[in-house]
Amino acid sequence: MNLRNVMLLLIFLTMELLAQPEKIIKLNTPDLTIGSNTMKTFSDRASVREFDTTMLKFQDLSNLLWAANGVNRKDNGKRTAPSAQNAQDIDVYVCMQKGIYIYDAQNHLLNLVTEGDSRKLTEGRKEGATLAPVICLMVSDISKFKFGPDSLKTIWAAIDAGIVSQNICIFCAAVGLSTRPRAGMNQEKLREVLKLKDSQLLLMNNPVSYKKD
Repeated sequence: MNLRNVMLLLIFLTMELLAQPEKIIKLNTPDLTIGSNTMKTFSDRASVREFDTTMLKFQDLSNLLWAANGVNRKDNGKRTAPSAQNAQDIDVYVCMQKGIYIYDAQNHLLNLVTEGDSRKLTEGRKEGATLAPVICLMVSDISKFKFGPDSLKTIWAAIDAGIVSQNICIFCAAVGLSTRPRAGMNQEKLREVLKLKDSQLLLMNNPVSYKKD
């Protein structure tokens, strides 16, 4: 094999490696100094329909996920979002161009669930809109509730998902990002892609991007 072919092979292998999503992404420590004051944040909170396509900076992604449902009390593992019975039933799946990850709040990292771009499955009825670079999916596992009938657990799950979604909305308003809470999505295909169990309910999603010019 001549030098030219060797160089081409190395370039090809490098491109292949770069194209593969990382299996585990260790997130940065959240920056607790950012954001506007409380009342200004509520004043700025709004749901948008158009999203910028620029990928979030790594620190912004790290801050977003910690704000959504991260551990804010390391001594007892409790979260930024409360949950019924402290069941911590909500998992945040992060849908991006290269794949879908699940947020490990205890270790503040992302674990790869599946490769490939599944963001279009989150669009619901509004197909063809610009896809946000990051879409957070809220999934509740009602088997984590210690007691209560399934009918009540389903209500608790929806409330808990709404709280995480609101955390995302308030964070985005505080730091100048765009988002909106959504319930419409392709439930059947997403459940298959995410490999969800019967006890896991796919409840909401929040697309997140920088503000569109």
